[in-house]
Amino acid sequence: MTSPNLSKNGLQIGTNVTQIGKIKPKQDNQAIVYIQGQVEKQAPMIKQWAYEISDSTGKIWVVTNQKNLGEGSQVVIKGKVRYRSIPLAGKELGEVYLEEE
Repeated sequence: MTSPNLSKNGLQIGTNVTQIGKIKPKQDNQAIVYIQGQVEKQAPMIKQWAYEISDSTGKIWVVTNQKNLGEGSQVVIKGKVRYRSIPLAGKELGEVYLEEE
């Protein structure tokens, strides 16, 4: 069963949708956004799943409890912006992602 936060039915939320390309790595980790896009990749985790979602402006990984989203599915996701810092050899290789709300 799909939750209302993660929908396969193409739910439109209009102006509340944030373009993926506008979600920046240094953005406040407490920001909650809606994104709409297509599932590109999926990766099982220990107790959750990660999906790479894309729209016309970019791609972002989403961590969720949902496990039934197939590649190519259109989804709307409400999530909290997170950033994982990965300093390596004097460079910052961290990445922004969403954690489903």
